[in-house]
Amino acid sequence: MAQLDRITFDPAVMGGKPCIRGRRITVGTIVGLLAAGHTEEEILKEYPYLEPEDIRQALAYSAWRATESEIPLAG
Repeated sequence: MAQLDRITFDPAVMGGKPCIRGRRITVGTIVGLLAAGHTEEEILKEYPYLEPEDIRQALAYSAWRATESEIPLAG
């Protein structure tokens, strides 16, 4: 898996949800905007502090989470 150094987790920011570079925009927000049909250019215009690599890493993180599986532990 590629390095996801722009995805951060902080309980004090958005309740610990995965965010972009510690900012108050979640991976879910970015992926949701893309799913709703917004273009990368529209997102970057709406959130000028974001960079194209932020969007790519949000997608990569989401794809990784979608393929992740949980294995129950005997207990």
